[in-house]
Amino acid sequence: MAATDRGVKIPEFESETQEASWWDEHKDMVEENLIAAMREGTAEKGNAQRLAKEARVSKNITIRMPLADLERARQLSARKGLAYQTLIKMLLHEALDREEKRTDA
Repeated sequence: MAATDRGVKIPEFESETQEASWWDEHKDMVEENLIAAMREGTAEKGNAQRLAKEARVSKNITIRMPLADLERARQLSARKGLAYQTLIKMLLHEALDREEKRTDA
């Protein structure tokens, strides 16, 4: 379990559904913590996004892919509520991990 700086325990989640349910059930607490941080001046605009961006270094690339695959990615990402480029990056990362494990075995 991870703890926030306000002492709230955030559990490890087994699925996105489980995580979404937990955050939904605790939205009042999250709102209270955010309001308190804003009053105290400790909430920073875009802080989480900035830290996430700084944590991962990336490079823009251009790739050619079949239009049918691109359309499939767009449809899948819409069902998952993600941007299609995010889904493609996630799938590529998972495929690279699988391939790496296969070649290491």
